[in-house]
Amino acid sequence: MKTTNLIASFIATLCLGSAAYGADTPVWPEPDSLQNVSVCDAYGKGYYYIPGTETCLRLHGYIRDTLQGGEDVNGRNITERAGTAIYQGSNGRKSWDNSVRFTLRASTASETDLGTLETYAETRFQWDNGTDADSTGTLQYGYISLGGLRIGLDQSAFVSFVGALGEVNNDDVIRAGGYRTGLISYTYSASNGVSAIVSLEQGNNKDTDGDYGYDGTIKGYGPHIISGLKYAQGWGSIIGVAAYDARNESWAGKLRGNLSLTERISLWAMVGYKSNNDTYMDVTGDGGQFVGRVRAIDSFYGQWGGDWAAWGGVVYKMTKSAILNAELAVDGSQTIYTTANVAYELVPGFTVNPEVSYVRRGDRKSLQSGTSSWQGLILFQRTF
Repeated sequence: MKTTNLIASFIATLCLGSAAYGADTPVWPEPDSLQNVSVCDAYGKGYYYIPGTETCLRLHGYIRDTLQGGEDVNGRNITERAGTAIYQGSNGRKSWDNSVRFTLRASTASETDLGTLETYAETRFQWDNGTDADSTGTLQYGYISLGGLRIGLDQSAFVSFVGALGEVNNDDVIRAGGYRTGLISYTYSASNGVSAIVSLEQGNNKDTDGDYGYDGTIKGYGPHIISGLKYAQGWGSIIGVAAYDARNESWAGKLRGNLSLTERISLWAMVGYKSNNDTYMDVTGDGGQFVGRVRAIDSFYGQWGGDWAAWGGVVYKMTKSAILNAELAVDGSQTIYTTANVAYELVPGFTVNPEVSYVRRGDRKSLQSGTSSWQGLILFQRTF
């Protein structure tokens, strides 16, 4: 009997010890959880699985330091004072400009019965010439996408659907349309390379002369309306887009072609036409005296001078680390602009980018008619 009791006690002790040990043993992830990590790779580089969810997350962005000298190719050299345009003289700089920007982006993606559910948010913090920039700490973009539907704050489809004006930094001296807007858009993409978009947009007052009363936002319930059609293949793409400006009851359109000549050389060209006539506003001096007129940016879409504009550029991969980018643009006001840079990746993730730009203003109705400007910059960017 004593022997039997000893054996029973020994077995019970082993069982209790095993249970106690098992309580401290780590619980390894289920195989499905490990598979979710690899699923995130389908959304692109840098996506990671959020434990306990079916969502993949990516945090990315950059820090950029830009030094600029020479004249201001973008500026009309006017400032706002009590709703009045004050002319500041020449476009020259008295010193070099320095701006530092930190951009943080967060992207999420997951699969649903209705398609891929995605979100994107981008914030910017910027320091300009010894002070915080007006736009610092802002939500630059933030939207939700489900399948082809997109809702939120994004670039206007009039700009994003056709693509950026090359890979130069000062790309929109001759402007091709406004940027940030609240929108509801839908994009249809077919398997044969054809895609189409319809976008209802609000516009903004920053990309127009809102300080002087030329607003780019809608003034009623009727939105700006944008539609576009694209055909893309391995050789390049052909893209057309049209915008109806509900505020000014005018329209603008652009047609673009992209061509990949080789693995190292690609070309692009775009033309634009608008129905809204140019508007000019009076400019005064510091003493309040009339000194002339400058063209107002009075539409969120047709922002170039004259009825038409044309842009073109080239991208040439000189080496594995160095890429040459160049752009040439002209508009109906006989303004001509050209710029070129070399983006050199010093080490992976760190790019040094010198750029030279030139503009000659030919608008005879503007007080800047016949003036020209040269500008140089160097940009240092760490992307992560």
